[in-house]
Amino acid sequence: MTKTKSRAATRPLTGLMLGVAAAALTASMTGQAMAEADLATAKAVVEKHKMIPEFTPPGEPFDAKTCMAGKKILSIPVTSAIPFVAGIEEALVAAGEEVGVEIQTWQNQGNPTQWVQGVEYAVSNGFDAVGMTAGIIPSAVGPQLKAAREAGLRVYATHHADVTNDPDPAADLNLPISYTEVGQIMAAWVISETGGNANVLVIGSDDVLPSQPYWKSFEAELTKLDPDSKATYYNVTVPEWATKIQTTAQSALLSDPSINYIVPLYDSMSQFILPALAITGKRGQVPIASFNGTPFVLDLIQNGDVAMDLGESLGWIARSTLDAYMRDLCGIGEPMTELYVPFLIFDETNAETAGSPADYDQGYGDAHVGGYRALWGLE
Repeated sequence: MTKTKSRAATRPLTGLMLGVAAAALTASMTGQAMAEADLATAKAVVEKHKMIPEFTPPGEPFDAKTCMAGKKILSIPVTSAIPFVAGIEEALVAAGEEVGVEIQTWQNQGNPTQWVQGVEYAVSNGFDAVGMTAGIIPSAVGPQLKAAREAGLRVYATHHADVTNDPDPAADLNLPISYTEVGQIMAAWVISETGGNANVLVIGSDDVLPSQPYWKSFEAELTKLDPDSKATYYNVTVPEWATKIQTTAQSALLSDPSINYIVPLYDSMSQFILPALAITGKRGQVPIASFNGTPFVLDLIQNGDVAMDLGESLGWIARSTLDAYMRDLCGIGEPMTELYVPFLIFDETNAETAGSPADYDQGYGDAHVGGYRALWGLE
């Protein structure tokens, strides 16, 4: 799918038309035809998200050890093969150990049949809840989750959707993140860096549920901050990343030399864009900004190959996930409706705080560690 802004067709100008054109140019020079980019707002958003996040309790304190005694949770990730996802699982298990609650990870390679087997294992082995993590759409295994709920298990879905997506009815608790906010931050970054008149190549994957809300938010915010900027979207499905991202980017750069920024929605796409920039002679001229905080991309920032990566702490994701699970199992307060995960901009000024080589959970500070421990009555 390709989305472009339309341009008027051109034809030779007569003398009268030249006069009209000159008048229009004069009007634009007086500020009546050209909008100015809202750089102040864009820069304020950027500066806000370059600050180390502070912890704000997402709910009331509770005695987690007491209410979770004897309970166990099976976490089923979308796949164990993606380091980002595996990192969330490791952090979730570690957070559970702090509380004394048993959390097991169902190792799999992204095959839906393996997800089904995991749900069946949870039902057969006395688990209190099953969590579908980092991309599984619960309805994809709806019948099995229905059976789990009938057996008394609570069913959770986490880090799988945008806050604007409808909650999946196959889960008792849906915990999306705000890809909408991510899109807004990304747009603010681009306008702040370009000063306006941005022409952005955006590459996303429509087979990933939050991609469209993320893209639409980016486009809307870009236009809001600077009506003269534009963005063009290309859809490349996840299985096609290695074969189509480079050719898509290369073709776009050749057909439109005025492109001055590239925003792959997910930062691991960057590795396939860099060769396209090299082949077209645009490396070092057209910057890349993206989202996730994957370590090798943070290393690319340190090397000068990527301009910005909007990161999310795996430890914060894990603790927010566990907090929501426990509140539901213990009947504490109102059910959570999204994950509490702040976003942090990494660029050339702070990428080294993530380590060298970079790590998934460095550079974000540790306010969430003590914050959640106090919230759960552990200190």
